[in-house]
Amino acid sequence: MKNTDLLLQHPLFLEKLQALEAAEADRFFCKHDLEHFLAVARICYIHCLEEGLAINKDVIYVAALLHDLGRVDQYQAGIPHDQASYQLAQRLLSDLDFTVEEEGLILQAIAKHRQKDQTDSASFASFFALADKESRLCFHCPAYSACKWSPTKKNRTIHY
Repeated sequence: MKNTDLLLQHPLFLEKLQALEAAEADRFFCKHDLEHFLAVARICYIHCLEEGLAINKDVIYVAALLHDLGRVDQYQAGIPHDQASYQLAQRLLSDLDFTVEEEGLILQAIAKHRQKDQTDSASFASFFALADKESRLCFHCPAYSACKWSPTKKNRTIHY
């Protein structure tokens, strides 16, 4: 996964990841850290395999590594993190080696990962949004009762 490896060494990515970890160091609720990013990638990859959607694993992992990185800008400037992550991804993708089509898949997944209604339930973006939600282990979370997620949204079982 050449692009994933390049991203994990990219100075801007590392700077934003470190800033995000610092911003959420005392966060009581779910964190948006490397563990979360990798869980999203792995779950999304499983969905794509099970549904026969041929998405390059490098595309999936880079999308996952970037999808919440804009939270730093949300905390500092109030920019919705999906928008900030999209803008940051555009900058970082220019230093990676994806096709225009692959970049489009990554950017669409990032832009739509917070949307509740996915019109095309068999698209990469819909599987990605689902994986983002399924990555949370609500049933074992110390913040369960204080969490703003509705009881129907909280994960009570492991799917992947």
